Amino acid sequence: MAKRDYYEVLGIQKGADEKEIKRAYKRLAMKYHPDRTKGDKDSEEKFKEINEAYEILSDQEKRAAYDQYGHAAFEQGGFGGGAGGFGGGFGGFGGFEDIFSEMFGGSGGRSRVVRGDDLRYDIEITLEEAVRGVTKDIQIRTLVHCDKCDGTGAEKGSKVETCSTCHGQGRVRRQQGFFVTETTCPHCHGTGKKIEKTCKTCHGDGRVHKTESLSVKIPAGVDTGNQLRLSGKGAAGENGAPAGDLYVVIHVQDHPIFERDGNNLYCEVPISFTQAALGGEIEVPTLEGRAKLKVPEGTQTGKMFRMRGKGIAAMRSGYAGDLICKITVETPVSLNEAQKELLRKLEDSLDGQDKQRPKHSSFFDGVKKFFDNLGK
Repeated sequence: MAKRDYYEVLGIQKGADEKEIKRAYKRLAMKYHPDRTKGDKDSEEKFKEINEAYEILSDQEKRAAYDQYGHAAFEQGGFGGGAGGFGGGFGGFGGFEDIFSEMFGGSGGRSRVVRGDDLRYDIEITLEEAVRGVTKDIQIRTLVHCDKCDGTGAEKGSKVETCSTCHGQGRVRRQQGFFVTETTCPHCHGTGKKIEKTCKTCHGDGRVHKTESLSVKIPAGVDTGNQLRLSGKGAAGENGAPAGDLYVVIHVQDHPIFERDGNNLYCEVPISFTQAALGGEIEVPTLEGRAKLKVPEGTQTGKMFRMRGKGIAAMRSGYAGDLICKITVETPVSLNEAQKELLRKLEDSLDGQDKQRPKHSSFFDGVKKFFDNLGK
């Protein structure tokens, strides 16, 4: 079968530069790699074709020969055995190893440093603590470097040698034709070293479990869902690698008086029937203490009053939200006969006075229109 044009195989123009060639190859190799296509024969053939095209076009001399003579430049032994031989697999491709390291997490010939795991700690604080900020002492169960062996995993004085199988990389590569697989070294289990006598405390891991006490400074203005990152306070890494981070997740408890919405606070304020009718000055709670609120006469249930700047100061800008007071007119209960009689007299005095009962009048006008329309 005639071979396809290498530029066509990679889906690039003839004048493509080195970066374009590499980008096209990575995209296609990722798509047709055997680890992803799980034994599909057509994909395997495409993968071989992609590799062959890249091997030629990524090499300046081979590409120049291909551009001048086409596939004939590599037939009958041209260029050290031709494009079909490749002279030894991925290791000799001048770039394949690096590319596959990028795509599939290979070590690329460098020692592996495995950073420690990040940890999460959920903490509950009161609304007052969230508003003003607070410092909390917490305890976390984590992995720390073993003091007995200084994180090496070996007993003091014990010999530590580089693993002869993986040469200290912690991973080994196996090649079959075009395909390379990389796995954790079976002899050192990824540590890259051979220990003569393992540490009795950490059993060769270099890390031990420990309960750590930490002091967490929570800034003013935090809200539920906010996270604080404590750099390097997570679990210790393997083989002496840096520790991960600790994320402290904030949960603000419900408050018996205030309800929070962003930087605003909402508060329900009950007032008496008389206060609602006659108006006056009432006392309301704020985060800074008591405050006076003027209620105009004739105030109805559900009326909202906004007190500027009496909410919560934002964590970053410092801009304070508002306190919104919702009025609830409280109906008196357990009245004696004298009190009931006074209310009856008040009710009689209001009879027919629509301007003094605006909602009553508008509601029953609406009801009358509804039934009139229903009967048509």
